[in-house]
Amino acid sequence: MLRILVTDGIEKTALKRLVNMKFDVVEKHFQKIELIKEIENFDVLVVRSATIVDKDIIDAAYRTKRLKLIIRGGVGVDNIDVDYAKQKGIMVRNTPNASSASVAELVIGHIFTMARFIHCANVSMRKGEWNKNQYKGIEVCGKTLGIIGFGRIGRETAKKAKALGMKVKFYDITGPMVGNKLYKYCKLDEILTTSDFISLHVPFNCGEKAVIGQEEISKMKDGAYLINCARGGVIDENALIEALDTGKLAGAAIDVFEKEPAINPVLLSHERVSLTPHIGASTKEAQERIGDEIVDIVYDFIKGREFDGIAKSI
Repeated sequence: MLRILVTDGIEKTALKRLVNMKFDVVEKHFQKIELIKEIENFDVLVVRSATIVDKDIIDAAYRTKRLKLIIRGGVGVDNIDVDYAKQKGIMVRNTPNASSASVAELVIGHIFTMARFIHCANVSMRKGEWNKNQYKGIEVCGKTLGIIGFGRIGRETAKKAKALGMKVKFYDITGPMVGNKLYKYCKLDEILTTSDFISLHVPFNCGEKAVIGQEEISKMKDGAYLINCARGGVIDENALIEALDTGKLAGAAIDVFEKEPAINPVLLSHERVSLTPHIGASTKEAQERIGDEIVDIVYDFIKGREFDGIAKSI
């Protein structure tokens, strides 16, 4: 019988479907030391972001060579040593289609929050303050949104921003999008120098240079806004804080951080920052779609079907 370990939770309907397919499903979070002991007894490992699947875990699984598939319920796979897993004959899959709408809606929510000081007003009013004259915002209609990374989530964000009357430009490492007639493709420098809002939708691998650092921020428009609902590490947090302190940037919206949940305390308390605790995919609908994709991946696995590669952009 196929044994599946779900370490970070899964939507209940999807869990029930797996059980009904007569699989032995264990839903339990293990700390690393425990996981090293247990992993050799499973064929499939399903994780979210809380479980780090590093070389130690993969080596432990390789002792029995039983583990053949790791599924990341979500888009990014930065918590999995994908290359090493493949070297050991273990397939790695993610669920790239499930959360695009949810993340895009969060980006739009953050844009409104920054433009109208909703994050500041919410806190100050609860303190009994009436700071009406301090919160003179801007309208987003007519403003330029520059999107860095034009994968599924980037395209969904563009669609929603365009519906609000924003001018949308994008940059992607793969170049212009074939058949695109709706959005203007630009080089990265043009995105930086001409956008009122910049939203990142790119993956991140540990050890890589941040996509947005001090040099990139220096090229941005004075008073621009920066949004990161992609991955912690794609923005240099220290460079961001400096830009906010000097007024180079009017604000930033951050859903993902370099170290989670140990957030930089300066960033955490900064009045120019709208913060959310990595909730891009945290909607009922997205979780249902993630669960469905996980079940489909397991089904394809037992049927011996070929898998597509992991999404390189988000």
